[in-house]
Amino acid sequence: MREKELRLALVCYGGISLAVYMHGITLEVWRLARASRAFHSGEPCAGGSESVYRDLLETIERETGIRVRVLVDIVAGASAGGINGVFLGQAIASGQSLEPLTELWLEGADVDILIDPDARPLSRATKMWATPLAWWAAGRRGGTIERTVDADTREEVRAKLSRFVRARWFAPPFGGEGFTNLLLDALDAMAQSPAGEPLLPPGQPLDLFVTVTDFHGHPERLVLNSPPEIVETEHRLVISFSDHGLSPRYLGDTPDLAFAARATASFPGAFPPFTVSELDRALAGRKREWPTRSAFLARTLPRQAAIGTAEDTVLIDGAVLANAPFGAATQALKDRPARREVDRRMVYIDPKPNIDAFRLSGAKAELPGFFATIFGALSDIPREQPIGDNLDAIEARSRRIRRMRKIVDAIRPEVEGAIDTLFGRTFFLDNPTPARLTAWRAKAQDAAARQAGYAYAAYGHLKLSGVVEDMIDQIATLASADRIANSEIRGAIWAEIRKMGLTEPGALSANGASETAVAFFRDHDLGFRIRRLRALIRRISEIEEAASEPLPSIQTARDAAYSALALYLDRQMDDFFGPDPITAAGNAAQQPAAAMAAIAAARDLRLVDDRADDLLATALTDLPKAERRDVLLTYLGFPFYDIATLPLLHSEGTDEFNPVLVDRIAPDDCSAIRAGGAEATLKGIQFNSFGAFFSRAYRENDYLWGRLHGAERVIDIVVSTLPVGVTLPPGTVATLKKQAFRAILAQERPRLDAIQPLFDQLEREVG
Repeated sequence: MREKELRLALVCYGGISLAVYMHGITLEVWRLARASRAFHSGEPCAGGSESVYRDLLETIERETGIRVRVLVDIVAGASAGGINGVFLGQAIASGQSLEPLTELWLEGADVDILIDPDARPLSRATKMWATPLAWWAAGRRGGTIERTVDADTREEVRAKLSRFVRARWFAPPFGGEGFTNLLLDALDAMAQSPAGEPLLPPGQPLDLFVTVTDFHGHPERLVLNSPPEIVETEHRLVISFSDHGLSPRYLGDTPDLAFAARATASFPGAFPPFTVSELDRALAGRKREWPTRSAFLARTLPRQAAIGTAEDTVLIDGAVLANAPFGAATQALKDRPARREVDRRMVYIDPKPNIDAFRLSGAKAELPGFFATIFGALSDIPREQPIGDNLDAIEARSRRIRRMRKIVDAIRPEVEGAIDTLFGRTFFLDNPTPARLTAWRAKAQDAAARQAGYAYAAYGHLKLSGVVEDMIDQIATLASADRIANSEIRGAIWAEIRKMGLTEPGALSANGASETAVAFFRDHDLGFRIRRLRALIRRISEIEEAASEPLPSIQTARDAAYSALALYLDRQMDDFFGPDPITAAGNAAQQPAAAMAAIAAARDLRLVDDRADDLLATALTDLPKAERRDVLLTYLGFPFYDIATLPLLHSEGTDEFNPVLVDRIAPDDCSAIRAGGAEATLKGIQFNSFGAFFSRAYRENDYLWGRLHGAERVIDIVVSTLPVGVTLPPGTVATLKKQAFRAILAQERPRLDAIQPLFDQLEREVG
């Protein structure tokens, strides 16, 4: 059975009240992950759409021979998407239920609850002069309410809109501390719900990122040629959490998570800016401690905490500057463990594509007025900026990987011929013992260096630069270095490299590497080992796909290669290192040699090489001769391939070595039930995306459509992981989607009382 991991990196946009819709989508992503865990562990499913997703995975295995495991290991969000991301991340890491968040959105995300008590109109006479405005907005013929709200809920919307308009002006109408308490309530409810196992296997880290805007900004020191140093103000902040794949899993304390969720959703003008003191007051009112407070603030607001101003830092909505936080998610793709074939997807949730957050002018063809121009420049345009740059970067990376694979295929005959000449064909019939593998690798590497001629010098210096820069990054991370400290560490490490003579012309030349360079690479070149094993795994998969019948020994060889790869990948993780390397890293600017030695001692790559050779030799012995020959040709020939391809992929050399595909989940992408996108399905897009705050019926509508759209798209994404040319029987996908839709409608009908007519309509549309 061929095993494959479909890994999802989820990016959740802001959307104000469309947070309710996005919750419905993330709920289905969560259910898919639960179904995958149950499928692989042999446990029963919870029912509903979760059972349909398990049926989908079972159908794929039965019909194609591919056993798919679905993992969500990266979550990034901004604003409303940040809140959903925080709760989804907590559910994945802890095994807790995501269901309590549904009640937060359906019950708590209401204008009457969100309005600050001090801002509520005290009587019917309060701001009587504002009543005509509310009447005009709510009651005019052909207006938003008349066009979009069912007759039996119009009075609710009109009444709440009236109270909202008559709330205090020139100050945020919604209460910050009340919102913080709602978030704490929801997190506590999750903690009190029955918990299952985490939704990721041991060793697979979960990374969560939430964007925040530092209103006043914080100073960032930058290095220039002249002047040598300047200071600029940085407003972007990313609050990050990781459970590092450790057991028991721990993302953060409840106040830590509430801090991130509240800060990222401080929508300008609606909610007051967030400060630490607001959370302190909420916790004090609940008589609750925050034991991780100092450590969390030092990590999240390091510059402010260092000078004692963290409590005064003003944070506003993360979507102001980063509504589509692809950057953090893309950065987290590096250094992920891999124990089987990986299909990496970047999945982003956009609740209202091509719909502006605010409309202060008429048609787009009209020249914008004074206020529309100012508001658009300050808020609307930054929030709605397209993600083309992010997608271009991801596609460029994927193109480089595809180009590298074509080059490898093109030069394979020459490389295999060189290995044949070097060793002779009969050697492949011998048992590849660990000692033989070690000796063969050294011989092949020396031959590749000498046969490359002048090209080796360029390759060697490029590899040296990559190894040194990776080590500098690792040391700087362990030392928690800022830009200036990072620059000092870089200067000290490179000075030590020059002192060792590694940058001299003779160290890496057409004659190969010097003894000092060879020793340095043996101690520090983690990337080469990882690239070699990834190439081996790709070749094993190609052999398996070309085989006329299943070969159990090929699966064994792949498992052994992934086990060996895991040994090296573990040594890239920050939490791999103990106190001695961390202490040495802190002194790297003064004692670079000691820091390098501490990193090398902790990794002990030579010992890992021996363990990897043992794993591979045992597995390769069981392969038929022809397949063993192909695998060994790739493994021993890798230095030849690396000399040819490293210049293309030096920046991606240790990442998940597959193209990253991007998928969107949006109303416009879902037409299995109803076409027309957000305008045809969602209510929260009304009132400049605040619509769902004005009606329980609005929220129920958007939540239900979120689940339905989420179900449709996650099924599409899972099916798309099948190899080209491999399909399910005709009608299978459509049938599974209908089953998921019916399961969701059956589950939600008893709870969503305000939209019962919609259920009747949807059941007819589903068929």
